[in-house]
Amino acid sequence: MKEVRNHWKKWVYWFLLGAAIIVLYKALDNFGDVLDGLHKFFAILSPFLAGIFIAYLLYMPCKNIEGTYKKAKSKFIKKKSRVLSVATVYIVAALLLIILVNVILPVVVESVVDLINNIQGYFETAINKYNELPENSILKGDIVKEAISNVQNVDIKQYFNLDKILEYVMGAVNAVTSIFNVFVAVIVSIYILMERTQIIEFLKKCANAMFEDKTYKNIDKYFNHSNEIFFKFIASQFLDAIVVGVMVTIAMTIMNVKFAPLLGFMIGLFNMIPYFGAIIAVGIAVIITLITGGVSQTIWMLIVVTILQQIDANIINPKIVGKSLKISPLLVIFAVTVGGAYFGVLGMFLAVPVIAVVKILVEDYIELKLATKK
Repeated sequence: MKEVRNHWKKWVYWFLLGAAIIVLYKALDNFGDVLDGLHKFFAILSPFLAGIFIAYLLYMPCKNIEGTYKKAKSKFIKKKSRVLSVATVYIVAALLLIILVNVILPVVVESVVDLINNIQGYFETAINKYNELPENSILKGDIVKEAISNVQNVDIKQYFNLDKILEYVMGAVNAVTSIFNVFVAVIVSIYILMERTQIIEFLKKCANAMFEDKTYKNIDKYFNHSNEIFFKFIASQFLDAIVVGVMVTIAMTIMNVKFAPLLGFMIGLFNMIPYFGAIIAVGIAVIITLITGGVSQTIWMLIVVTILQQIDANIINPKIVGKSLKISPLLVIFAVTVGGAYFGVLGMFLAVPVIAVVKILVEDYIELKLATKK
């Protein structure tokens, strides 16, 4: 009987192995179809993934507001603290979205349209100013001359055709954020926030059942720490970007810099990428201001923006971010470079919290090994 059982186990093992090999072969043989299937699957799940992301961003505000409601004297408010906190957060988010769409976005779009319509003229003006420079100027080198001669006869405006840009943008928006998908994502995020305690408890039970106690405790510890790092970084960088964008826009408007709202919005947005973002955004702002406002206005703009960024880096940003990310600047530059090389802009943005988590894991591993040796 025992021999029959062992023989049966061997047959089951070889059968499953053969089936796995056939499935793997078919998957590789029809790799394009597999990718199409995965693409469709994730397209179906996209509203749910968006809802999870929205809930993640709004989790901490909901938690803090719920704690405030629980301290109220009214029993009704205490009992309905979670419902009221979720409703409060979504009302505030809706108001901010309305302000963005009706106040900020039209000004930025107007600047973009103006820039696109006049970019050919600005380009020709820049070429004329370059031609007026003395022959012994450092900018009259062979490399610069060759680069300018290659683009001098190019119709710049054709690459910034407003109709095409709007068509592409609207097509992308319609494909990704249809009304139904947005509705589903919001509903999913609301349910997640309302039932977050049960969801977290369920995930903890699953992890506790799957892993040993020591492993489970480590997973719980690093998950909580990583979540805190990611949320603080994303929320603080977003808030800091708004502060920088508003300050730069106001300063440029006072200085009569053309396209001030667009440049301020761009600098604030790029400021979310550590180190490189500010350099890229200011470089673009310098080029546009130099073409539209001349050398004097560009120098003053550069001085003012540099001062504002130093104020942000040394006073505002540390107050917002706090001491949650104690990372060497060298490590940050390394992380942003690698993240940008492999994952683009998103990789540059998320590189810092990822490297912060990796740093914690490595430090704990080293401490464990040293403690074991002792």
